[in-house]
Amino acid sequence: MTDSPVIEVDRLAVAYGDFTAVRDLSFQVRRGELYALLGTNGAGKTSSLEVIEGHRPSASGTVRVFGESPQNRRAVRPRMGMMLQESGFSRDLTVRESVSLIGTLSGRRDNVDRVIGLSGLDRKSSTQVSQLSGGEKRRLDFATAVFGGPELLILDEPTAGLDIGSRDALWAAVDRLRDEGSTVVLTTHYLEEAQERADRIGLMHRGTLRREGTVAELTQTLPSVISFALPPGSPEPPIVGARNGSFHVETFDLQGDLHRLLEWAHRAGVELQQLEAGPTRLDDVFRALEAA
Repeated sequence: MTDSPVIEVDRLAVAYGDFTAVRDLSFQVRRGELYALLGTNGAGKTSSLEVIEGHRPSASGTVRVFGESPQNRRAVRPRMGMMLQESGFSRDLTVRESVSLIGTLSGRRDNVDRVIGLSGLDRKSSTQVSQLSGGEKRRLDFATAVFGGPELLILDEPTAGLDIGSRDALWAAVDRLRDEGSTVVLTTHYLEEAQERADRIGLMHRGTLRREGTVAELTQTLPSVISFALPPGSPEPPIVGARNGSFHVETFDLQGDLHRLLEWAHRAGVELQQLEAGPTRLDDVFRALEAA
């Protein structure tokens, strides 16, 4: 991964009539990284991606992909693969025909059977799109997006409707593309996917970018939590939390406070019940964003 940006967004605004869906949005995606653009419903993620993909003009601001305007499809499109939320394949075409057609239109070259196998649709190669399940259609979306190993891969809710095995296979394929140098932009409502895989995350809310950084940078702004209950008649523990039949302690020193609690329990001969301790997760940051 290098600092050379593949995507540059500077003060982007997207409007639908009198409604401004995205305002003053600025961020960059570096070459080779996986950047997750996340947000609440209606935050403006899809509108922003549509401009980056060249599917929608901006109201104002500047967007560059590989240093070019995304409207310059001849320069940008062959280098970009897109897995949209809905691709709208022809119902009468087979899986193989769909992959071959979209692959040809992308301007990239690949082996159709290899791509079909990569997406786990080997046994559905001759099946018409109209006969595919929802999960199989998502795998077809993925196959057409990764055809030819694009330098930039945009994944909009890629695992929606997929079972756990299909999700694992999709991410394994994405990992291989990243090993080969591809840059990935992800939007997803499965926050654990972003937390596990993203190099950096941009959090959008009500059309603007509210926070950006690594998972560690985003989560360190909120306290970790230790929760537990005590048997009746137990002495007061060394850390203070709201007591409503149990303790709920927020701390910015998770390791230190947990160590003091466990040491106290051992010395006092107290069995901590329902003990749970863990760092702040991305969904906690997300909830704080919605509440702001």
